[in-house]
This record gives sequence, C-alpha cells and structure tokens, in this order.
Amino acid sequence: MSTLAHTMMTAARSADSGLAGPGELDRYPYAEPPVTERVGAPVWEGADPELGRVGRRAAGSRGRGLHGQLVQQLGQMIVSGDLGADRPLVPEEIGQRFEVSRTVVRESLRVLEAKGLVSARPNVGTRVRPVSDWNLLDPDIIEWRAFGPQRDDQRRELTELRWTIEPLAARLAAGHGREDVQRRLSDMVEIMGHAMGQGDALTYSRADAEFHSLLIQLAGNRMLEHLSGIVSAALQVSGGPVTGCDRPNEASLSHHGRIVDALAAGDGTGAEVAMRQLLIVHPEVERVVPAPREH
Repeated sequence: MSTLAHTMMTAARSADSGLAGPGELDRYPYAEPPVTERVGAPVWEGADPELGRVGRRAAGSRGRGLHGQLVQQLGQMIVSGDLGADRPLVPEEIGQRFEVSRTVVRESLRVLEAKGLVSARPNVGTRVRPVSDWNLLDPDIIEWRAFGPQRDDQRRELTELRWTIEPLAARLAAGHGREDVQRRLSDMVEIMGHAMGQGDALTYSRADAEFHSLLIQLAGNRMLEHLSGIVSAALQVSGGPVTGCDRPNEASLSHHGRIVDALAAGDGTGAEVAMRQLLIVHPEVERVVPAPREH
C-alpha cells in the first residue's frame, strides 16, 4: 500500500468515528497495529459469546445496552486476571469479537480508562494497567472483585473499610439535629422490620442501603459522604454473613433501631457503639475487627 493510500485510509477511519473533534487526538485508533503489538494479544474464549447480541439480553447492572455490557464484560475479564497487566487491547479485535461498533468499543475503553483499568497512549495502543493503578473505590470495580477470584480479599477489605467509616459517621451524625433525616432513618428501620416479617429480602436490603447512605450524609462531612457509594456497594456484594447488614435478622434490626435512638438523643458515643455492634453481629467478623469497647 502506498504512503498516500495509507494516509487516506487512516484519515477516513478517524473521520468515521464521529467522536474526535477538530484537532483532537483519536485515542483509540482502528488502524492495524504493528505485528509486534499483536503478539500476546488477549484471547477472548472466556468472554460471553452472546454479548454482541444484546438486543435479546437484559442490560448490565450498571449500564444499558451494548456499551454498558461491554464495559461490564471487559471489566470483569481484567479484574479476574483473564486479561493480565500490560496486555494489549486492540479495539478492532474487540469490536469483531463482541460484534459491536467502533463507537461502542471506544466509549467502553474510555470508561475503563477513567477507572484506571486501562491506559491509551499514542504509538503504544491500549493496555491493561497493573492493580496498583486501579480505582479500587469505584463501585463497579468493587462489584467485579467481589464476584471474581479476589472475592475473599475484597470482602475483608470492605469490612475493614466500613469499620473505619461508619462508626465515625454515626458519632458525627449525632451532632446534627436534622429531624427530617432522622425521621427518614426511622422510616427505613420500620420498612426493614416489615420486610423481614414478610420475608422480603429485596425490600429489606434496599431500605438498609438507604439507611446507611442517609447516616453518612447526616454526618455532615463531605469527604465521608463521598465514600457513601463504597458502603452501598459493600452492602450489595457482601454475599455472605460478614456483617449484620448482610441478611435480615432480629439482631441486625435491633442495632439499627439503637442507632436511631442514639441519634435522636444526641448520643454520639451510643450511636458509635451501636454501629460497631451492628458490624460484628456475626462472629466471623471478630477475626477481622475487634469487639467494641463500652465506655
């Protein structure tokens, strides 16, 4: 192929993307990579062969349609180790394998780059980044790790992190007399009790998640509030008896009620202690976090 023909083809591919503005670098080019870049390219046998036919499938948990499912599929493959660090990801191959458009691949890779999972550089291409570069606080990555080979580490780390965040949030929340939020917390406990009586685990878990999110908001600390998504993700992916919030039970419900009572009384210490006890309802947790100390 002549130099002129190659230049025209490259320009046409860039224009075909429809995403790069004038003078903007197309970070995910579709020109054929050099032969050396294709050595060790990822093998896609572990991927879902039906992903490219998502018209007949439900949307992913955090996205809809082709884009959301491709992000989910590639993210899971990276986090599980199926696509190891520094492996090249050729957009054209991804598009062909999953039967999706260039636009879908490009936007999906941008989402994964924002999460720290991949990097794209001119003349190098798109590659998987090492774990040390991942945004491990991203709710999607929390979910992918929780259901992959790192599930045990993920659950332990989430429990330790919640042990740090939520007792402090409970103590701080007692100093903020927002009656509207406190009423909402009380409502959530009532909903949880009713759901437990009906055997409705889904409603229970939703009310539980809102309870913890509201509590962190009530603490009045914007840095802690930024971490509320982590707690929500932890509640959604716990997958076993790690904390008292994992499944409906009388002890868990009682501790939630004690937290509400302590907040209403402005008792920061009582709210903190009740939260610590909630987080270790199950004895398995005592191997991870210490028992609360009564003062």
